[in-house]
Amino acid sequence: MKFIQYFTFTALLAICLSCQQSVETLETGPDKNSFIWENATVYFLMTDRFFDGDSNNNYKHIDENPPAPFRGYMGGDIKGITSKVKDGYFSDLGVNAIWMTPLVEQIDGSVDEGTGNSFGFHGYWTRDWTALDEKFGTTEDLKELIRTAHSQDIRILMDVVANHTGPVTELDNQWPEEWVKTSPRCTYLSAETTINCTLVENLPDIRTESSQEVTLPPFLVDKWRSEGRYEKEVKELDDWFKVTGYKRTPVNYVLKWLVDFIKEYGVDGFRVDTVKHTEDDIWADLWKQANEAYEIYKKNHPDLVYDQDDEFYMVGEVYNYYISGGREYDYGDKKVDFFDVGFKSLVNFDFKSDANGDYESIFSKYDTLLHGPLKGKSVLNYISSHDDGGPFDKERKRSKEAGTKLLLCPGGVQIYYGDETARSLSVEADGDAVLRSFMNWEELANDTKIHEVSRQEVLNHWQKLGTFRRDNPAVGAGRHEMISQSPYICSRVRTEAKSSNKVVIGLDLTTGVKEISVGTIFAEKTKLRDAYGGVTGIVKDGKVIIDTPFDIVLLELVN
Repeated sequence: MKFIQYFTFTALLAICLSCQQSVETLETGPDKNSFIWENATVYFLMTDRFFDGDSNNNYKHIDENPPAPFRGYMGGDIKGITSKVKDGYFSDLGVNAIWMTPLVEQIDGSVDEGTGNSFGFHGYWTRDWTALDEKFGTTEDLKELIRTAHSQDIRILMDVVANHTGPVTELDNQWPEEWVKTSPRCTYLSAETTINCTLVENLPDIRTESSQEVTLPPFLVDKWRSEGRYEKEVKELDDWFKVTGYKRTPVNYVLKWLVDFIKEYGVDGFRVDTVKHTEDDIWADLWKQANEAYEIYKKNHPDLVYDQDDEFYMVGEVYNYYISGGREYDYGDKKVDFFDVGFKSLVNFDFKSDANGDYESIFSKYDTLLHGPLKGKSVLNYISSHDDGGPFDKERKRSKEAGTKLLLCPGGVQIYYGDETARSLSVEADGDAVLRSFMNWEELANDTKIHEVSRQEVLNHWQKLGTFRRDNPAVGAGRHEMISQSPYICSRVRTEAKSSNKVVIGLDLTTGVKEISVGTIFAEKTKLRDAYGGVTGIVKDGKVIIDTPFDIVLLELVN
């Protein structure tokens, strides 16, 4: 009897252990909720240029002070973004994070940059870090956007600036000299001439290097008093400096104001502007305070966050950081590893050039670097942006190819608004304004063609790739391996998580019936779905037959 009982117990134990082991290595099919930042698809939009959801907050330019082409306000706002979230525009594209240009209050006046009057439509000319700009929307608008986005499994990234204010204009006060410097101009010959300097003329640089304690700028005190919130703001500052133990230096005020966006709204991460122009230890402080604020927010709002184990996310814009250089950025006289001071990811300036290569050269390069020197970190790849005058395919002649290479490349990706609809990057304007036209909703609605390809066809292509990427974390975060060079077939396998994820990708294939080799990735008789063509097939002899009119196959497990 004891033997039978012992046998039964050991058998059950073995079964349980086997079950536990199978759970830990369970292979899963697509899952749109399986989010990891290493596979993020981030949609970057200029708030003023995306969609006008509330005409009541539109800025009225006057004839006596007209903006230069594409350098004035055009009406986009927070409500406009929310409406597109509700319409499912971002979900249909596979987007799981939205990064919008800064929403803080901008300078009132215009700046003559040599090409005509320019206004702070872009959000990078801060007047008051503690207030939202009414031209973009209200605090309630922002709260609704975040709630709405979270309900669709979309994270929100705030674009934050810590190293400069807005320019001085006839309508705007200059910050006190103990707060900012206005010279010398950056020459980028060393760390010193990149950090302790101003980016351009008339763009006051916060004295981030200063250890001198300062009081609040008089104009800000007057502003807060007129708005009836002076006492509240001062008390919060007193509490901040007491709890953190930080000195009342200019940059520490700014850090407090940035972290408030986490405490107040529950934003999921920061995209940090002009990272290389500030001492790296400041970013370590921002990360520490931001993550602590995020933990407090999660504890106080358990129903409004995704995962209690999530850490706050920071991605940095280190202008001219290239993934091929590894982890460090080279100032010329010294190198800095910004990944070591709180950044999970950096914007990658390599990809726009790499995209001119063939699939395998791109994919294998990024696989090697992301699972080698950058293991545990990631990058955001892009083909175009708001201030890069040398984007990939500026004339939008290769929009579908751009989508294929970007969305299927290892690493995180940044879609700049209109990449997916071939929005023009060559409007009649000067400088970076050519990259900042209003989102081409009308062209999409009328399904106009660009280089003989319809806008809707381009968008459909990006949507199929984007949702496949979102639903399969192996695409951006798994290990890459080429299965066949001609026709080109590769696999991505992710095994780091409790549930693994596998996909096989075929590109530049013949249309019609295709025999796709899956190697040893999928077992015999496994049912697979082609996420691009919408058909299924069964693995037989290491291959699967797919019959579609497309030259792309995106194979995933059928749940």
